[in-house]
Amino acid sequence: MRLTLGLTGMDPTTESALQAAIQAANGRMGNAWSLVPDTDADYVIVDMDSMYGPMSWLRLHAAGKSVVALTAAQRTQADFRLGQPFDANTVGNLLRDIAAQAGITFDAPAAPEPKPAPAPVAPAPAAPAPVAAAPAPAAPKPEPAPAPAPAAAAPTPVAPKPVVEASVAPAPVVAEPIVASAPSSSIVEGSLLDWIVNDRLKGRVRLRSATDGVLLDLEQRVYHGPAALKPLAAHFEGKLESSEFVPVDATTWANESARLGAAMPLSRLVWFGNLLAGKGALASEHDPSRRYLMVKWPQTEREYPKHFRIATVMMKGPSLMSEIADASGVTQAEVADFINANLATGFAEAEREPEPVDPGKAGSGLFGRLRGR
Repeated sequence: MRLTLGLTGMDPTTESALQAAIQAANGRMGNAWSLVPDTDADYVIVDMDSMYGPMSWLRLHAAGKSVVALTAAQRTQADFRLGQPFDANTVGNLLRDIAAQAGITFDAPAAPEPKPAPAPVAPAPAAPAPVAAAPAPAAPKPEPAPAPAPAAAAPTPVAPKPVVEASVAPAPVVAEPIVASAPSSSIVEGSLLDWIVNDRLKGRVRLRSATDGVLLDLEQRVYHGPAALKPLAAHFEGKLESSEFVPVDATTWANESARLGAAMPLSRLVWFGNLLAGKGALASEHDPSRRYLMVKWPQTEREYPKHFRIATVMMKGPSLMSEIADASGVTQAEVADFINANLATGFAEAEREPEPVDPGKAGSGLFGRLRGR
């Protein structure tokens, strides 16, 4: 059975590189795959990080195609995922996984037969040892000189006793707190979102009350923790004191981060915190009477399947919240929360006001000159 594969929603450079990787991987599998147009393929690779990738995914999903998401993100709603960057090995692993799910297996390529070792070369015969020359006759020993008279012994100096100074043990070094300085009148507490976005944390810390384990790297702007976001909601909805954040040394970080899995961008937590902050209403700094739109496709979360429909509507152009809710079949509160999260992370923006027209420039054209006559 020959499997078919198509490509769509990507720029020519990415498509050429992907075709070369597919051909190399396919050759190792006995050319079991065929590259065909995406309309004829059983499986289609879509560049989900491009502008048109999500729209291609919608079209292919509606057509019943199995979609492979080419993306740098760790999560995807497609059937399969091919990570960026890719090479022939990662593409080969993907093709084998797809084929295995289809009930097709491929024998691993036979290992090359080892070449026979060359016959050992007999060592050359050792050269004969050189004949030692006869020793030269020994020279006559000189007569010993008379020993000089012994000098008077000098008095042995008495070494002064060393002065022993009492060593003072250094005082233990107390680690500086990880909390950035704040006015004395302020209370050092807040939600997890407040701690992340207001630069109140430094370095690498562990969230003490997170039972599943949460590590925050404020310098690299990444975190390690559960893949799902909803288990972390309590940390965003309640108040956390500075004692909740425990500094982590390099060894502990290496061990615990390996247990928790791959690092995720801290912006994901910023997105989630703003999703919860409004509680169904647009944040006070945003105007509910304005129109909003998506400027780039967001990484939607599986825990919020309605967000995909909201994002699809907002990608079409600026709309009022009520219009977005009606077109996507969700409540206006869900739209407000979604807009809050994506405005905070740069995926959405309000419709820009048109620039005012200068009256002087408006009358300088042909019709302006005609009216001036």
